[in-house]
Amino acid sequence: MNVAIRTIPSEAAAQPVDPLDHLAAHLFHKLGADGVYARTALYEGVVEKLAALISRHREAGTEVMRFPPVMSRAQLEKSGYLKSFPNLLGCVCGLHGTEQEINAAVSRFDAGGDWTTSLSPADLVLSPAACYPVYPIAASRGPLPAGGLRFDVAADCFRREPSKHLDRLQSFRMREYVCIGAPQDVADFRERWMVKAQAIARDLGLAFRVDTASDPFFGRVGQMKAISQQQQALKFELLVPLRSEDSPTACMSFNYHREHFGVTWGIDDAEGKPAHTGCVAFGMDRLAVALFATHGIDTAAWPASVREALALD
Repeated sequence: MNVAIRTIPSEAAAQPVDPLDHLAAHLFHKLGADGVYARTALYEGVVEKLAALISRHREAGTEVMRFPPVMSRAQLEKSGYLKSFPNLLGCVCGLHGTEQEINAAVSRFDAGGDWTTSLSPADLVLSPAACYPVYPIAASRGPLPAGGLRFDVAADCFRREPSKHLDRLQSFRMREYVCIGAPQDVADFRERWMVKAQAIARDLGLAFRVDTASDPFFGRVGQMKAISQQQQALKFELLVPLRSEDSPTACMSFNYHREHFGVTWGIDDAEGKPAHTGCVAFGMDRLAVALFATHGIDTAAWPASVREALALD
């Protein structure tokens, strides 16, 4: 009697292998959720060197600020983020109420029930980008001086887009240089940084191209916003082909917000007109992954020019 044997592929065989997967064991430890990892000493050492390299390019007169991974929910709502990217937002929730009500939620968990039904939102959200908290701070200082203001900001950020790919994390580090001023101040700032950032990418030995881009706006209206953003060349990205030229990874972005934040927060330039804003953003984790993907795990074997740029021992 012949029995047909059907081979059931293993989970590993069923899942297509991503070109970056071989890096995972050296750089990260899983924490039970896609896109959220503990980071190894090898990886963190390179991120620290990257941060120092970016700091060496800081322009004179730039004010340094470092933000926590959370920010005011009211400020984020006022900024317009909820209208543009509601699907990416992470909110901080807690068990609020009387001691009896909180104990009841814990008791439901002990009994195998769902305690999360008792959660209610706090006045905090997870920061989706490093620059959002800086605009109300600038607004509190009154009219801008001639030439505007420049900031160096950084934060641990969160966007709710789970992925198994190492270059698309839910929890990630973002470093930004921000300019707030007259339209020409911001245009000049972005032009300078598009040149500087490409020089940094070359020093890191990365293959790249710069192209117009759009943010991942939500919904049908968002699609129109994205088209308008591209048509006006408000956003450019530095793209590194970690997988292929057709599917590159955005590792830096160069953004011009026009007067959006100036109007939203009541920031006036030196002439009393709504200030314009722009930023250059460095995806610290994407850049670190790009370095390991390009040059390999052994940093001692990286090209001498790259090791020199990063001041690797």
